[in-house]
Amino acid sequence: MSRIRVMVAGANGRMGRQVVQMVLKDKELEYLGGIDPSFPAENESILKNYPLYKNFEEAIIERRPDVVVDFTTPQTVKQNTEIALRMGVSPVIGTTGLTYEEILQLDKLAKEREIGGIVAPNFAIGAVLMMRFAQIAAKYMPNVEIIEMHHDQKLDAPSGTAIKTAELIARERKEILQGHQDEKEIVKGSRGGEYSGFRIHSVRLPGLVAHQQVIFGDQGQTLTIRHDSINRESFMPGVNLAIKRVRTLSGIVYGLEHLLD
Repeated sequence: MSRIRVMVAGANGRMGRQVVQMVLKDKELEYLGGIDPSFPAENESILKNYPLYKNFEEAIIERRPDVVVDFTTPQTVKQNTEIALRMGVSPVIGTTGLTYEEILQLDKLAKEREIGGIVAPNFAIGAVLMMRFAQIAAKYMPNVEIIEMHHDQKLDAPSGTAIKTAELIARERKEILQGHQDEKEIVKGSRGGEYSGFRIHSVRLPGLVAHQQVIFGDQGQTLTIRHDSINRESFMPGVNLAIKRVRTLSGIVYGLEHLLD
């Protein structure tokens, strides 16, 4: 059985380096090289035995992978994905920042090319379960707020996981007024961002990796559903699953939960 040929976009980033190491250790996968325009010379020893490209399209044309894993930036991910799909390469996207409309556009392109792709706000299995549990709880406890916490180098807020969680919660509850009707923010933004009638709060601090808690409140009780990624290895089983399943899909699948039994 032939191995799945994989390239990693954002290979020198925190997540990218973890993905490269995971691919190299899996006998069912073949690592073809990385893509990273900001790859510094002092880190070349990490991947010195493998090709490294600064240009995404050039890399795909020259190496022709089966799958490209994208952990780049919100500014480049859509263009990268379009290039991959047009060249028949299945994208596994961990980069957040794609809008709903952009995902629909990519889905249309993928189906035209008869190829599958995955966009996952979070690859940690525990995070996927956290989102699912929150969706269930929202049916019974509609008063809710989300607090997501990430390292201070994260570029977007709120996180893709928080947005996905909010979308799932919104499906299960009517939009209601939470808090006092005359509530006033003394410090602008202190109540967080509003989504479908409830609030999302983003924390950015050094020392954090990826953490989220969903807090539900009701008469005389609260329920907190929390997930913590202590290190980036927690995402690798999900990335591995996505790489091995993506070529069986049609169109863009949004959320790792669709790949779980």
